[in-house]
Amino acid sequence: MTEAQERHIEVPKTARYWVLGEDIVSPDELWFVLHGYRQLAARFLRRFEGIADGTRRIVAPEALSRFYVSREPGRHGPVSVVGGTWMTREDRENEIRDYVRYLDMLRDEVGADGTPTTVLAFSQGVATACRWVTYGRIRPRRLVLWGDYLPPDLDMGAARVALADTELLIVRGTADPALDEKLRAREEASLEAAGIAHRFVSYEGGHDIYLETLSGLARL
Repeated sequence: MTEAQERHIEVPKTARYWVLGEDIVSPDELWFVLHGYRQLAARFLRRFEGIADGTRRIVAPEALSRFYVSREPGRHGPVSVVGGTWMTREDRENEIRDYVRYLDMLRDEVGADGTPTTVLAFSQGVATACRWVTYGRIRPRRLVLWGDYLPPDLDMGAARVALADTELLIVRGTADPALDEKLRAREEASLEAAGIAHRFVSYEGGHDIYLETLSGLARL
């Protein structure tokens, strides 16, 4: 009996993103904000309304894969909650390649060249942002990693080169149940070994975006 063979085909894909401050003619800053697992861009973007002060444009790309979060019996209906995911363990290399290419295309679409840019990522979006900055064409002024760790398979040599002119801020909540001391120590050792400058920002709270902390970052 012949064994099944895995194959791939590239197909067109329509991606969705949301924008705060699209009417600003010449924004002082451009922010890309990457949501976490089970989130959608529109809901995530609401957390940034408090810093949408007319000086910055904030772009929230949505992950290319969506799924029903709720597990109610029977068919899913209009009240079923939908979430997104940047990737899973299945066919991961192609999923990573796809979202890096997608985010690069979005960068070109919104015209990032010449505008001071911040990439802020939350939870699952942290790994996505790290890979985008390392393997893609985005070179932000700041990379803010909130509520998760660098992906363990990240090429730290390539990351050091990509982050040469980027300020790296790592944001941690004192009561975030998603954080782990062993993973924190491993991340710190990896950054130190690679010679990547970084700064930690701590806040009192759990696994969420807190406006007070976010506002402080926006003022930096």
